[in-house]
Amino acid sequence: MKKLEYDLVIRNGRVINPALGFGQVANVYVKDGKIAKIDKESAASRKALAGYPEEQIIDAADHIVTPGLIDIHVHLREPGREYSETIVSGCKAAAWGGFTSLCCMPNTFPAIDNQETVQFVHARAAVADARVYVIGAISKGLKGEELSEIGDLVKAGVVAVTDDGNYVQNSDLMRRALEYAMMFNIPVVTHAEDMQLCGEGHMNESFESTRLGIKGRPSVGEVIAVIRDAKLCEFVGGRLHVAHVSTAGAVAAIRQAKAAGVKITAEACPHHFVLTDDMIGKSFDTNLKVNPPIRTKKDIDAIIEGLIDGTIDCIASDHAPHPEEEKDAEFDKAPPGMLGLQTTLGLVKTFLIDKGFLSWADAIRKMTINPARIMGLPGGTLNEGAPADITVIDPERKWTFKEKDILSISRNSPYVGWKMSARAAYTIVGGKIVFGR
Repeated sequence: MKKLEYDLVIRNGRVINPALGFGQVANVYVKDGKIAKIDKESAASRKALAGYPEEQIIDAADHIVTPGLIDIHVHLREPGREYSETIVSGCKAAAWGGFTSLCCMPNTFPAIDNQETVQFVHARAAVADARVYVIGAISKGLKGEELSEIGDLVKAGVVAVTDDGNYVQNSDLMRRALEYAMMFNIPVVTHAEDMQLCGEGHMNESFESTRLGIKGRPSVGEVIAVIRDAKLCEFVGGRLHVAHVSTAGAVAAIRQAKAAGVKITAEACPHHFVLTDDMIGKSFDTNLKVNPPIRTKKDIDAIIEGLIDGTIDCIASDHAPHPEEEKDAEFDKAPPGMLGLQTTLGLVKTFLIDKGFLSWADAIRKMTINPARIMGLPGGTLNEGAPADITVIDPERKWTFKEKDILSISRNSPYVGWKMSARAAYTIVGGKIVFGR
């Protein structure tokens, strides 16, 4: 029997490798969980692959082949809230959505503020359908009072620190976090909302919040928080990453900080470039409640401009599951958050690529190599020797997101019934097909 040289071959796809600026029809060869080579289809390659069994060949004609998508802002809820999501269920949803790597946030119960909890997450993730990287807590218990043992967290394998869900109100504590993180060359991720301004609000402060009688979270709260943290980063010299940017003012502040040489990066989430606050009054759907809140058309335009000009470096989902019994409440009583792993790719294609704001290459860069570089992850490329984490995308697949498609334990998506224009066809992690066929 002929000995097969490769474990998996993806043939005739349009290969986008943002690390090399490569974008042409080619074959991707996988061996021992790594990228072995990329070359163009030829008579010689067809002859060499003639004896390969069907299960080792993926025909990617009319498809796009990219590095595995990376989402650096995901809430997997485990430990402590397994009734909302588990690491295994979240990673199944990720694979369905084309994501091969996730960074999970530390606002679990208990918080991920010690080595033991990091190790727990790693153990659970070992049998999951995506790679899971852990972001540790800046402060013990996410209380904003005392720094976590950041050195111990790094030894346990965290790739960044954040108090996501909470703004570090204490400026000195944030300064110290930036200083300690700089020692270990990891970023500090800020949830930029001044809670003295925003803490009691439930939606964007605007005409709509006044009309609906719902207390708002003013956009200036995000802007002030971004400016403070950018100035602290400039003073300290560390690395700052701004999570889920939602306002025009924050985009402008980040752009200004970058121009001044501050080591600052930022992410945008689909709900902040797709949804507007005037949608809330039409249904009072609590799945539209997120923090920071969905804003206005002016803010969407600014975020899209930030994605276009590079002010915003990457796209993340902020996947935040909540069970139906928690979301089935009055708007001001419901917890903030929505699902995102299974819809992010479709929303990016439908609302950014189809509308001409980003090319496929631009979008893939913001969902692969850029997040990998921000968090220091090994993926994000199809270079020879890189992990064989690969997403095969059907770029013109028209589909409707249905509740039966949801693989998360929770169901809190505002996008059920939405039509989208692309989705993942295969998701491959370490050379293993975890979604497809």
